[in-house]
Amino acid sequence: MAPTIALDAALAMDDIAQVDAVAGAAETVGFAALWANETKRNPFIQLALAARATSRILLGTGVAIAFPRSPTVMAHLAWDLAALSGGRFILGLGTQVKAHIERRFGLSWDPPAPKLREYVDAVRAVWRSWQEGAPLRVDGRYYRLSLMTPFFNPGPIASPDIPVFIAGVNPLLCRLAGRVAQGFHVHPFHTVPYLTSVVLPNIERGLRAERRPRGAVQLYAPVFVAPGDTPDEIRAAAERARGEIAFYASTPSYRVVLHTHGWDDVAVSLQRLAAERRWAALPHEVPEAMLDAVLIRGSWEEVGRDLRRRYAGVLDRVACYRPFTIAELPKWRRLAGAFHGA
Repeated sequence: MAPTIALDAALAMDDIAQVDAVAGAAETVGFAALWANETKRNPFIQLALAARATSRILLGTGVAIAFPRSPTVMAHLAWDLAALSGGRFILGLGTQVKAHIERRFGLSWDPPAPKLREYVDAVRAVWRSWQEGAPLRVDGRYYRLSLMTPFFNPGPIASPDIPVFIAGVNPLLCRLAGRVAQGFHVHPFHTVPYLTSVVLPNIERGLRAERRPRGAVQLYAPVFVAPGDTPDEIRAAAERARGEIAFYASTPSYRVVLHTHGWDDVAVSLQRLAAERRWAALPHEVPEAMLDAVLIRGSWEEVGRDLRRRYAGVLDRVACYRPFTIAELPKWRRLAGAFHGA
């Protein structure tokens, strides 16, 4: 039997008023889940709108940044979305990098892996206090919670077992996912050799530490794609993706991906150009071999088939990093049909 893999979609809206229409269209295509990231828009607001416009599709933050929100604030957001969606919500959490935590959110930086573990435990403690009436007792290094009065307790919901996915790139967060999460959100800047040599072994190491089975953690990844109906369209989409890939590869946190392939010299060049703010020069440093390893390109049907071919047996869920849009609805139907073998 061929390995099963779900096809999801990315939700990234410039016009937030269109979220409900886009979510409804995504459900008609047959996507298994819809993921909203936290970049220009609040993912929780997007998914609240999506929840009212859909009835089947799973809805996940892909990802929400954990540390700028207290565990109790995050617990409330997830609890309400789980109730609103009828149990279709997935809480995807990310740590962000030091520069953004300190300079965009104005917070102090702490070691992300131990802090995120405590954060997840704290969120779940809040949920238990609401669902089971358990006393709220969190006494950690980073979070201390001990007060939950009836006035602030929303009470139990029908689907309290909210899956938690955590995002990461380096081994420590992969291991943490194996220990505490229901899923791991792979960064779009990845390759299959990196997944099989870094991500999977470290998730399995975390699973073994807690005596959890492999099936306890789902692996999900958005993937860079360059679909088109003509060679020129495919080429243009690939060049746009090259620029995005170059930007991610210039970030020191993602160097482990390049190191897997021996592209350390490329990492050095990209980091130097980024430090010099020579953004236009970044794409020229990305070799074709890197583009081929990170990107899937071709017709919409070829992209759909290659997504399944590349990731079946490696990941549990996959999506195109390219956001789903109504304007391209017929093309997305072609991609999804090819993915499913229709």
